[in-house]
Amino acid sequence: MTAPSLRPFPLGAVRIDGASVFARARDEMLHLARVYPVDRLLAVFRRNAGLDTRGALPPGNWEDFGHPDEQAWGEADYPGREHAPTANLLRGHYAGHFLSMLALAAAGEHDPVLKAKVDGFVMGLGEVQAALAATGRYSHPGFLAAYGEWQFSRLEDFAPYGEIWAPYYTCHKLMAGLLDAHELTGNKQALPIAVAMGHWVHQRLSRLDPERRQRMWSLYIAGEFGGMNETMARLAAAARKPVFLETAAFFDQENVLEAGASRTDVLTDMHANQHLPQLIGYVEEHEQTGEPRYLEAAQGIWDQVVPGRMYAHGGTGESELWGPPDTVAGDVGHRNAETCAAYNLLKLARRLFAHTHDPAYMDYYERTVLNHVLGSRRAVRSDTSPEVTYMFPVHPGAFREYGNVGTCCGGTGLENHVKYQDTIYFHSPDGLYVNLPIDSDLHWAEAGLRVRLRSGFPLGEGITLAFEGETAEERTVHLRVPTWAAGDLELRLNGEPAEATPVPGRYVSLTRAWRSGDELHLTTPARLRAEPAIDDERQCALFLGPTLLLARSELTTSLAFPLAGRREDGDVITEQTGPELLAELAAKGTVRLDGVEFEPCWSGLDTKYHMYVRSREPEFAFDPVPPGMPAVAIEVMEEPAPSGWYTTAPTIRLHTLEAEAEAVRLELRVGQGDWQPYTAPVTLDTEGVQYLEARVHDSEGRTATTVRELSVDTAPPVSRATVKDLGSSWEITLHAADEVSGVERIQWEGPGTFWGTFQEAFVRAIGPESQVIEYAATDRAGNEEPRRRLVIPGKNGPR
Repeated sequence: MTAPSLRPFPLGAVRIDGASVFARARDEMLHLARVYPVDRLLAVFRRNAGLDTRGALPPGNWEDFGHPDEQAWGEADYPGREHAPTANLLRGHYAGHFLSMLALAAAGEHDPVLKAKVDGFVMGLGEVQAALAATGRYSHPGFLAAYGEWQFSRLEDFAPYGEIWAPYYTCHKLMAGLLDAHELTGNKQALPIAVAMGHWVHQRLSRLDPERRQRMWSLYIAGEFGGMNETMARLAAAARKPVFLETAAFFDQENVLEAGASRTDVLTDMHANQHLPQLIGYVEEHEQTGEPRYLEAAQGIWDQVVPGRMYAHGGTGESELWGPPDTVAGDVGHRNAETCAAYNLLKLARRLFAHTHDPAYMDYYERTVLNHVLGSRRAVRSDTSPEVTYMFPVHPGAFREYGNVGTCCGGTGLENHVKYQDTIYFHSPDGLYVNLPIDSDLHWAEAGLRVRLRSGFPLGEGITLAFEGETAEERTVHLRVPTWAAGDLELRLNGEPAEATPVPGRYVSLTRAWRSGDELHLTTPARLRAEPAIDDERQCALFLGPTLLLARSELTTSLAFPLAGRREDGDVITEQTGPELLAELAAKGTVRLDGVEFEPCWSGLDTKYHMYVRSREPEFAFDPVPPGMPAVAIEVMEEPAPSGWYTTAPTIRLHTLEAEAEAVRLELRVGQGDWQPYTAPVTLDTEGVQYLEARVHDSEGRTATTVRELSVDTAPPVSRATVKDLGSSWEITLHAADEVSGVERIQWEGPGTFWGTFQEAFVRAIGPESQVIEYAATDRAGNEEPRRRLVIPGKNGPR
């Protein structure tokens, strides 16, 4: 065993203050936890086991009943994909997350109503497990799922994603929920159910040779197993059954372990959230086995993600895949930053910090929990939806698509917002680590102390710790100094300067026998700063202290912002001071900089935004133009579309400005092309983002240049449909491509539907008559293709 030297406090020992910005999202999610019926979450399980669903409908989306003709096939009676109508093959995963959320909330809130809800949920799962075992259809009585066992046997034969959908991923969510119910609420039934599932998992995997398991886990999405290695290791400890630690090792992915431990970067084009949860499992396996390579692998992969593949709000990945190393601006697409990935990176960061004490992990945690996670929860109360993001995109003119009932990020989003307190404080045998400056109250029972933290984070400029109680022994308080703190930092104890010197990005420590009335105060001055992308210093994110600012704009082209010549050591020079900007943000909810309105990334609003701005160079080579010097300006004769793109080829005209000498030659070039003489307006017929450079020479031999960036996309995207025969229905997937500005959306309508935005594959039941589906794609420039038609045959039509 290699236990971490730092440990978190129980959730119920820490309470976030009601005035904190985090309380809003917490309270909204607690409302959902209290009002959402458990019967709806159990419906897919009861239907699968042949039990009464009590009239409840499942949550919907991915978490829905399967195909009407689908059966709960065992491993031997699955009729094959040609004859098996299936749908919603990930069902059950969302219920597992919901159980975890209920357990987290019950523990954090000391709420007996939520505890009773956990108990009822677990009881329902136990009834389903018993009903499935009674059929004799499955390989082991511990089997528990909302579909048959066939997905697991098909995975063992390397079935692809599409025929199956990550069966061990769903298994992990269920087992993790049961373990959370056991560990956080003391539910006595949850552990036996999880143990039975663990024996079922062990018997399935122990009969396979290692090479087969490795190939299974390498399958894209089909082999995704979430954090099964973590859960099996947790189960080994909770149930005191070492065999489950052996089972955990069955999920070790050797190529990932080797790459992480050797610091070999293999992440490009890998599915980010398929692999992040297993890193958390490696830390758990390290703690239980003492094997160094597990911890080394987790640290090695972390270092390949943060900061080299990290966006400004802490997210990672494009279309769920990692891009090249040290590439951020170059990997901005239209589906960046899956919120599940941020959820798992936060879990990994706190585990690694507990072993290493490296404050860099808490720098990441603070950035991401504030900007990505808090910002992923819509500022609205709902009785039915988690109202969270799937992607939290970073491209120009992005917007958050909240909702996500039943999706993977809807599931992790359920948990995210009821456990904000879990990392604010850690403790060691002789001390307290204050990791995050979130307004909160701590009951440090072991030390006989209560600690009250107030900072006004993220809008304050100081952290105050007030103590109640008295310690017989000296204890060390380690207070993390935020990396963003600027200017003169001062640490005071009871109003007097402390001996310790605070340094941004490190912990400042003070040892004493703490008692009632003691107060520790750290100043944390905030500033406005520009953080450039790791691969493009002109693409910058603006931060006010810890807050990432989002520029409100309908443009889908890069938003130019005058940063050139206005940065000093990262600071952005403005007429307003840091305190004045913080006051404006607190009062209005936004700040205005150079005529652009910015909102905090953690707002939970519905606006279109730019996470990055593009540093704009001066329009003229000399600004203002010195007397007598030549100057040239670039005029675009057409107006761009509201997106900022030119959807018709723009006409370019050059103007010379006043100068004492006569202009003798004008030249124009596009990108890195050759200079061309300019004599008349020019039509720019090159697509994409174009850099225009104009040059003027006067009769005295002097030269001046100017540049301008234009975005041109004159052609609509091209879409297509693929159709899969499910027996009594058709599964339709719409695809679109646009190589210039990118696809904004695909919309479709058919009988009984309206012209709506496409999200995922959809299923249309086969009726007596044929159906016409119309669809079309729109690109980010605003070009929309003509509607296309897809005819779905009726029951008597040709297949």
